[in-house]
Amino acid sequence: MTERSMKQDDPLDDFEHRHVTLEGIAKTVHRMGTGPAVIVMTEMPGISPHVARFSRWVRDAGFTVYMPSLFGRDGAVPGAKEGAEVFRRACVSAEFRAFAANESSPATRWLRALARLAHEECGGPGVGAIGMCFTGNFALSMMLERSMLAPVLCQPALPLDDPAGVEIAPGELEIVRERLERENLTVLAYRFEGDRFCTAQRFAAYAGALGKRFVGRVLPDSAANTDVAPFFAQHVGCPHSVVTAHLIDEAGQPTLAARDEILAFFARRLHELARQPALDDATSSASST
Repeated sequence: MTERSMKQDDPLDDFEHRHVTLEGIAKTVHRMGTGPAVIVMTEMPGISPHVARFSRWVRDAGFTVYMPSLFGRDGAVPGAKEGAEVFRRACVSAEFRAFAANESSPATRWLRALARLAHEECGGPGVGAIGMCFTGNFALSMMLERSMLAPVLCQPALPLDDPAGVEIAPGELEIVRERLERENLTVLAYRFEGDRFCTAQRFAAYAGALGKRFVGRVLPDSAANTDVAPFFAQHVGCPHSVVTAHLIDEAGQPTLAARDEILAFFARRLHELARQPALDDATSSASST
């Protein structure tokens, strides 16, 4: 992967930029790669150079990335003033339920439709998705779409006013829980120990609702990168973004290990399952001769 500065706006010039209308709503989706689809949902305050870098890592692991523009200025380094304004607009947007526990953001309906489209276009056994921060829980809500097989929740921050809250309607959560059990699926999740926006209480709530199907990872605060953009320095002020802003891109770092675990999770669910029918067919043919 070509090395790009994390301190300069990213032109996203290696992505295909598509205008996609689903559920009567049009959004820009940045697409790249080949293989099964993985939907990368940005954290606040938008698709930063760090979020784009993570998408490129997913591409390089053998997937087609769909990176929808949900808020903010695509490719921008997160500035303090601009980022705060994006955050304020998202909090009052009809697409999101920033302060409502036990409710699902309307944006997740559009994202489920995107998962269906991505599966139709890319094939394979299904689709993976990762949400971060403001979108952190969305991959769980997307499990209502049957093509979704590999959900990853990075530092899910909603609802903002309830540290033990879960941003999904109870009926939908029960459907997802039953599906996880029925299909032997798991939800992979990450947070830093001292994260004030994604707390231990929130992970406990997920574990209580999903049991062993929820696999939560907690990283020490000392593993977080301290050289961050102004938005994170002024408005976040704690270790938060596991695979983007606070990731340390050096061998042996816990955040890099988390990235690798996520990519391996996608590979198990989307690559290895894709090969399984051929292996089964080969075994059947061998046993019949």
